[in-house]
This record gives sequence, C-alpha cells and structure tokens, in this order.
Amino acid sequence: MKYLNSFTKLIPLCGMLLFFCVPDASYAQSSSAKKGWSDLFDGKSLQGWKTVGGLAPYAIEDGAIVGTMTKGTPNSFLITEKEYGDFILELDIKLEGDQTNSGVQTRSHLDAAANNGRGRVYGRQVEIDPSARAWSGGIYDEARRNWLYPLDLNEKAKTAYKAEEFNHVRIEAIGDELRTWINGVPVAYVIDTIDAKGFIGLQVHSVPDEQAGKKVYFKNIKIQTENLKPQSFPTDVYVVNLKPNDVSAAEKKAGYGLLFNGTSAAGWKSVHGDGFPSKGWEIKNGVIKVLKSDGGESTNGGDIISNEQFAVFDLSFDFKLTPGANSGVKYFVTLKEKTAGSAIGLEYQVLDDEKHPDAKLGRDGNRTLASLYDLMTSKRDARARRPIGEWNRGRIVVTADNQVTHYLNGVKMLTYERGSQAFKDIVAISKYKDWENFGEAKSGHILLQDHGDEVSFRSIKIKKVK
Repeated sequence: MKYLNSFTKLIPLCGMLLFFCVPDASYAQSSSAKKGWSDLFDGKSLQGWKTVGGLAPYAIEDGAIVGTMTKGTPNSFLITEKEYGDFILELDIKLEGDQTNSGVQTRSHLDAAANNGRGRVYGRQVEIDPSARAWSGGIYDEARRNWLYPLDLNEKAKTAYKAEEFNHVRIEAIGDELRTWINGVPVAYVIDTIDAKGFIGLQVHSVPDEQAGKKVYFKNIKIQTENLKPQSFPTDVYVVNLKPNDVSAAEKKAGYGLLFNGTSAAGWKSVHGDGFPSKGWEIKNGVIKVLKSDGGESTNGGDIISNEQFAVFDLSFDFKLTPGANSGVKYFVTLKEKTAGSAIGLEYQVLDDEKHPDAKLGRDGNRTLASLYDLMTSKRDARARRPIGEWNRGRIVVTADNQVTHYLNGVKMLTYERGSQAFKDIVAISKYKDWENFGEAKSGHILLQDHGDEVSFRSIKIKKVK
C-alpha cells in the first residue's frame, strides 16, 4: 500500500514535468505565425520556390538556403512561385567575400524567353553589397532602370552591413512605397508607381572565374501580407519619389515643396522682367520645356528664375535632353552682374556630352553633365548617366557651412566649399575670373537656362533650410 501511495503522489509531479517537457501545440507554433507572419522557407525544402536565369545552384544547409557562385553563367535567381502585392519581408543574409554582391527581388517579373529559355528577372532589387562601395540596402532596378537609390543618398547607412556575418534585412513594400532597413538601420525610401505585385527572388550574382565557389546564405525568411504596420522612418533620409511633380507626406514632413507645380508658371519669371516669357517656353503635360531655337544663350525666351531666393537648400529636378542639347540649372543667381548672354551664377551643367561641343571645351571635362560648369568636373561614372531622351534626376545640396554637392540619379558627382581658397583658385582660372566674389552671394535665385535647345524639366522641388 505504501508503494501505491508513493506512486499516486508521483502522478501530479509527472503531470507537471510533462507540462514543461512537452510543449502545448499552440505554444509550439512559431511566434511569427502568431503575429501574422508566414514562413516563406521552412528550413528543409525549396517548396514554393523555383530557379530561373543563370545556372548557379541553390541548396539547403543547416536550415539556410545556400546559393553558390558559378563561373560562366548570368545572374541566377531563386524566386517564389507566388506573387505578392503589399508585404513586409524579413530575412537574414550572409555573403562570402567582398568582390561581388547579391540582392532580394521585390514585386519582380520574368522575361521567360531570355537566356535560352531560362528567363531574365527584372524589377526592383534590394542590394546586398559588401564591397568598399557599401550600398547594401540600396534599391536597384534589375535589368531595367539601373540604380534608383544608391547609398550616396544616405551615407550614414553605409556602415550598417556587417561583412561575413548574417545581416537582418527588413523590406516594406506598401502601396507605392518601398523602404529598407539593414540590421535595424533605415536605409532607402523609394516611391514608384509601377509593379503593384510580383514575385520575391533571391539572387546569386554572375561572377568572374576567381569568385566561383563563394556562397550566399539566406535564412529566417518570413513575410506578412495583412494588417501591415509600417515602422517609423527618419525625416532626414532622402526620399526618391518617382511620381512626377508629387510631394509625398514624408517629403512634406521633411520640409520639401514644389518649385514648379506642374501646371503653370507660378513662382517663376523672366530674368528680363517680372512676367514669364511670352515665347520660348512651354508648360504642358506636367513639364516645363525650353523650346528649340538657334542654340544660342538666352536668345529666344531667355532664362527663367524662381521668384524666391535661397541660401541653404536641397534642390532636386528631373530633366530630359534632346540629342545635342545644352542647358543648365543655376543657383545663387543675383542678376547684379551685367551680361549679354545667360545670367551669371553657379551652374549644374545639363548637356549631351556625346554630341554637344561644349563637353570638349573648358578644362578636363569641367563642362560635362552634372559638372560645376567651367569650374569642377563631375564624376566620370557612366552608370550614373541615363540615355539622351530619358528622364534623369539632378540634385544640388547646399549646407549652412557652404558645402555644395551635385548628384546625378542619386550618385554623388562632386563636392566643394563655396568661398574656400580652393574654390577661389578655380574661379581665378575660369571664365568667371573677372566677376568679383563670384558664387559667394549669401542667397540667390534658382535659374533654368535657355540655351536654344529643347530641354524638359519636371518634379522641381526644394527644401529651404532657414
């Protein structure tokens, strides 16, 4: 009997042990599932995925998808069989080496006939870049529009990626907005109207022979498609808004506004008077265009300037050149200098470098696209330049300490300090040498140049810093 009593006393204890040792079925579910997340990869198989593009193999090792870089084959992708619209995606990525890159495709598509029937992936990609360039988390439009958000636009985020380690990536694709984080650091923000849905893909990049055998690891891949709650994003991270003449809520919060409203000449006037030119300029379909004339400086409608003057600012503008065209966006224009041609000011050169002779003049290419005209040469990065006839994006940032930076399609093209000795030295050997204190005005107008060639502008927006 005493043995039976002892046994009965053990029963509650065993129950307690079983409670702790055998998980409740509901508790065993992943915490991500409880919060509305779904696993895109179960850690064991590639069910729901397929390979396209190049021939780099994908396998499973220790609960991770592993892609192996392979010589002699184009970019390879493991893509979801399902398409997704709005989502929040999180995953961990590790890349061996620092001489190649990888990425995550979002809302992407497949040209099935390309690569001998293997297909070519195209669409927005969140970059993983362990090289010295450090553009991880930036947004690249694979096989289509090139870079949309290089990390020259958010240099603070360049240190977020940790080489040879698993890095946590968060991607929010909600409505027209695509935002990224690397290891919790906000990186890129793009507003784009195309591709409302598409597949998600994991990339193994094409490599030179010496990189063959390096691996890319993907794990903890989960997605949320309902009841999406976007994380907050700092207002000091630049937004690339590809909607013409639009200022998003995030941009408004950061202090940006349109300098050209897309429909009228409000806010602009001729350099020759208070009215807008009666000829030589056209405003139509959301575009302000200088019309073709004789190719001379300010000989038709003439230059136009903003009514308002600016001292510390962040100015961006889309421009489209016709073949052989020349124009410019000038800043710190005061109209105090007397000149027969275009008004005097610091100039972001807008030019067809291939066909306009001005590209061969000046010194060391300092009259080429995105250069500080006749003073400083822009970076010779061919990938920053989009073809003539396509929209390019210029940006000019002036800080309170007189640092000025030119960007082209998000790539930093040059930086200088107004009024510094180095600046004075290059002015002294330029066409501006006879203008006293050239480029050093405390404030000035923004100018769009009439150089007698057809050039279009839109999405002219500015953040004025007081």
